[in-house]
Amino acid sequence: MRSNKIFELSNVNLFKQKLLSWASGFREVVWLDSNEYPDKYRQYDAILAVEAFTAIKTDAVEAFDKLKEYQETTADWILGYLSYDLKNDTENLKSKNYDGLDFPELYFFQPQKLFLLKGNQLEVQYLRVVDDEIDLDFIEINDIVIPEKTAQKPQKSTLIQSRLSKEEYLQKIGNMLKHIHRGDIYEANFCQEFYAENVDLEPLQVFNALNTISNPPFASFVKLENYHAMCASPERYIQKIGNKVVSQPIKGTAARHANPKIDAENVQNLTEDLKERSENIMIADLVRNDLSRTAKKGSVKVEELCEVYSFKQVHQLISTISAELQDDIAAVDVLESTFPMGSMTGAPKISAMKIIEDLEETKRGLYSGAIGYFTPAADFDFNVVIRSILYNLENKYASFSVGGAITAQSKPDKEYEECMVKARAMRKVLEENV
Repeated sequence: MRSNKIFELSNVNLFKQKLLSWASGFREVVWLDSNEYPDKYRQYDAILAVEAFTAIKTDAVEAFDKLKEYQETTADWILGYLSYDLKNDTENLKSKNYDGLDFPELYFFQPQKLFLLKGNQLEVQYLRVVDDEIDLDFIEINDIVIPEKTAQKPQKSTLIQSRLSKEEYLQKIGNMLKHIHRGDIYEANFCQEFYAENVDLEPLQVFNALNTISNPPFASFVKLENYHAMCASPERYIQKIGNKVVSQPIKGTAARHANPKIDAENVQNLTEDLKERSENIMIADLVRNDLSRTAKKGSVKVEELCEVYSFKQVHQLISTISAELQDDIAAVDVLESTFPMGSMTGAPKISAMKIIEDLEETKRGLYSGAIGYFTPAADFDFNVVIRSILYNLENKYASFSVGGAITAQSKPDKEYEECMVKARAMRKVLEENV
């Protein structure tokens, strides 16, 4: 079905820049980049898919059934996204909040042209209908000249608006704490949106700037028609290789510091912070429960609990949970039984999602959804869409959201400060590229 060819690259980082620049001219693009972050589960350093041969785009109604049929019928590489509001397909829930982005709830495509990068080796896989273009495209990509960086535009911070004032945010956290103290939930992830209207963005430029600032292991650039995602995610939602699945929820955050001594103290404080650890442990337990729905009995294991992972902007607590799938479990069924991911919902999950919907002002859409791929063998790997800027080119609406886990130990002011730390990189990039 696909023709493939292997190329050896002499300058991988330069080639990646040229490849993404070349790709941005297509109508459908998914770029996934690990930024060479150490990850023992990673299968590829980077993946690029362009130019749809077939595609599926749908709302939440029976979305997972439609995706399952599409994935199994295609039996090929497909790449795309799942929006958070597919919760309405997995549970009896609704989305009623304001949506300025208006993205489809689910969008995947089968690429005509696929690039798989590992080390300095590039594997190119083209569908037979275009396989005569492999060598020509490779020459064209290499001939691209990457321009020198130009001076940044002056910052225009007034363009970025918050959907909630600080006072409104604190009041909503207070309401969520009332739910926790009543026993409705143990923990929930509360998010707020920042947005800019009537803005002209160069999405690739925005992505490159965000990726440079954050350098995360699950970066992605998505362009599907007018819908753009510029994602600097540090978090893996779930991966499947053969009959093994792995999920790595993040809960617990501390800021990086330029002073190594203070930075090390921040790591130590994060490790010992009972509130941050309790957030993580509750979600790790939720993920264990989710994975057990499709796992062989006794196969769910917590491989890491509250391990500190350090990124350019923040330190995070990450747990790693694995499971062995039961026989004859379809790939999409694993996603459906675990979606949305526990780190972006709360515990118990359904109660948390209802309360989130009631208290938040904005429809999450792709934010806190997932971007990733399926292989022809029905393996997959998906990130969590956080630390991301979303943009609708048609209505010129740009948005980013940030959130945090609220537990009984939460201090509203501290939660607000954590959100501002998480928002820093996205705000900076938007202010400098609008």
